[in-house]
Amino acid sequence: MGFVNPVDPNDPAPSLPGRNRLRLVMVGFALCFALIAGRAAQLSMLAPDVHRTARSDTYRSPRPDIVDRNGVLLATDIQIASLWANPRKIIDVEEAIELLTAVAPELDAKVLHKKLTKDRAFVWLKREVSPAQQRAIHNQGVPGVGFRNETVRVYPMGRLAAHTLGYVDVDSHGLSGMEKFLDDQGALYTASLSDPAQRASLPAQLSIDVRVQHALASEIQKAVDHFRAKAGAGVVLNAKTAEVLAMVSLPDFNPNKPKHAQEQIRMNRVTSGVYELGSVIKAVTFAMALDAGVTNLKGKYDARHPLVIGRARINDFHAQKRILTVPEVFLYSSNIGTARMALDVGLEGHQAFLRKVGLFERMITEIPEAAAPLLPKRWSKLATVTAAFGHGFAVQPLQGAAVTASLLNGGRLIRPTFLKREHDTVGGFAKQVIKPQTSEQMRYLFRLNAQKGTARKAAGEALGYRVGGKTGTAEKVVNGRYSKNHRLTSFIGGFPMEDPKYVVLVMLDEPKAVKGTFGYATSGWNAVPTAGKVISRIAPLLGVQPEFDEEELAKLAKLRAKDQRN
Repeated sequence: MGFVNPVDPNDPAPSLPGRNRLRLVMVGFALCFALIAGRAAQLSMLAPDVHRTARSDTYRSPRPDIVDRNGVLLATDIQIASLWANPRKIIDVEEAIELLTAVAPELDAKVLHKKLTKDRAFVWLKREVSPAQQRAIHNQGVPGVGFRNETVRVYPMGRLAAHTLGYVDVDSHGLSGMEKFLDDQGALYTASLSDPAQRASLPAQLSIDVRVQHALASEIQKAVDHFRAKAGAGVVLNAKTAEVLAMVSLPDFNPNKPKHAQEQIRMNRVTSGVYELGSVIKAVTFAMALDAGVTNLKGKYDARHPLVIGRARINDFHAQKRILTVPEVFLYSSNIGTARMALDVGLEGHQAFLRKVGLFERMITEIPEAAAPLLPKRWSKLATVTAAFGHGFAVQPLQGAAVTASLLNGGRLIRPTFLKREHDTVGGFAKQVIKPQTSEQMRYLFRLNAQKGTARKAAGEALGYRVGGKTGTAEKVVNGRYSKNHRLTSFIGGFPMEDPKYVVLVMLDEPKAVKGTFGYATSGWNAVPTAGKVISRIAPLLGVQPEFDEEELAKLAKLRAKDQRN
């Protein structure tokens, strides 16, 4: 038997109102469930460690940790409470001020009164409240006062590597150094709610070695204090990969409290400053002349008389007043001999070589603070002569270190990096700028200078590590004129010199003559021994084994005997 519909099919009117009511109820339930499901999905996908920005519907990822090349933590995010209030819900403003200032006396009562009497639903009272203060304020039970967790960037090593790391603002936006680089490169992307996995970030691993960084900072600070210098700076560079193992610029700042970071005295001298490095640049001129074939290690230059170019007279600081061999020009840091080398290459050839090694361009690394070189407005014969020995020609110190590394590592110019770089990827960044034979000759000159020339005190402080280097003492420009009383002293060299793996640059701004320097304040008396002390500390950390010759063994024996007597 089939189903019999008791309602006449030709008369649908009796069931129409019921059907409409049923459809309306079903649509209502569907809308409610859709709204509930949508809100539940939104809440479930909103991670507790990200904040919604006030200007968009996207969510900012946490900043990635920053670690050194060995995984030591340098920067990370932590969650910390901040105090806020809803002035509309404050019952007794004066009582609230009295209670809050009792727990947090750093709060200004007048400022609090102004904030708590505003007709607003939200005001910040204090960012970054300590856990103890949070507990005490919570126990006071002040109506209309609450806490909101915020992400705060912290730097566990304090001032160490401050200029490399940089710092962030109160809203965790990178303002300088690697922090700004990470923002600019999109490491702090905004991720859609539908893809929360994108919010996970791997640590940013730097090329910096905190052990080397600490040693460099310590020795430069000692030198600044001892020689009463205005400032100091230094770099340790891997000559094979151009990884920056350490970078120091003093005075520095604490990135945890970067209130004074923007002061001119605390600028990053290594990348955002340009300086006339003086005789350090002579090494570039030597490499150019040797590579061009206009001279060789047996060549000779007349330094008996000043070199006259127009109205200018070029003299030597350590004047020998005789014909010098090429190695002697290097040892005595002869301006005359070096200038004659540049003239032998020619004005066009000189400019072409400086362009090839990148000294005519601003050097770009991950650190955004990078200054362009200062070049002569007109490249005349006099400009070539003075630029040959580092006057009238200013570059970033890091740029000078990178070029020096190319002179010692076989002739390959490699752009420096502050990120850890694998050795097998270096080829893609390298540019051959001089012949390997020329690089070998430069290594000989650098080592000879540490044995018999102006860099002897570096080798003396780092016995066994086969140091080589070039010194520089440049007069600074004061009121438009070079001043003999304001000097920038520098040393740049490498070790071990038979196959240089590391390049070290030390720079002191306006060091003074002190007891034991016999009235001298030139590089050989301050920057050079400082670099030697740096090398003696970092070489063991970097796995460089000392090898002593007979002369060094004799010096060690004397030092041990002296220590025993004391």
